[in-house]
Amino acid sequence: MARVRLNVAERREELLRATVGQIEARGVSSVRIADVASVLGVSNALVLYHFSTKEKLVAAAFAYAAEADLAHLRKLLARRTSAVRRLRTAVRWYAPTGQAKGWRLWIEGWAAALRDPALREVAGDLDQQWKAELAQVIEEGAAAGEFRCADPRSAAWRLTALLDGMAVQTTSYAGPLSRATMLRWTDEALARELGIDPAELNGPPDAEPHGADPSARG
Repeated sequence: MARVRLNVAERREELLRATVGQIEARGVSSVRIADVASVLGVSNALVLYHFSTKEKLVAAAFAYAAEADLAHLRKLLARRTSAVRRLRTAVRWYAPTGQAKGWRLWIEGWAAALRDPALREVAGDLDQQWKAELAQVIEEGAAAGEFRCADPRSAAWRLTALLDGMAVQTTSYAGPLSRATMLRWTDEALARELGIDPAELNGPPDAEPHGADPSARG
């Protein structure tokens, strides 16, 4: 059966999706241009036409997956509800379950970024955007008098550092923590940063846990 002809944007997206899948399956260090080409039934030359090196392909694929997560985070944080409610929903979505493909992708990216300047720049920029989105809503809630937080930026850094660390423990070490424990620690950390009692966070979260979205980071 003949392949459907794709325009440039469609072809690039197809290549990026395939690369994300190969990174999740093989790891950044083992994935090859040939692996991506083989999955799609195209030539190595076609992949290299769109992305001149493996390093550029990997960095673009990482950005593609992470930006989808960032868009979902922004959607959660833009809901018309209290800042506390939005933050709890977003932080619980971000929290790892130990099965999320997105966390494996981020951990692979962090490791590869130690030796890949292009990937390090992409990952660092996206990470800063995550922190900035959370900090903005913390600032909004504090300004509205929902809670007290003198330094929203530092609070966002501490929250994401905790969740990133739990993701490494859970994803890399086959789930030593139960999901219930992680969510309890997440709620406790959020309440501590907002200066409120954890009981004030009670109520079912508004969104699915992080692992429900195949592209979700956290």
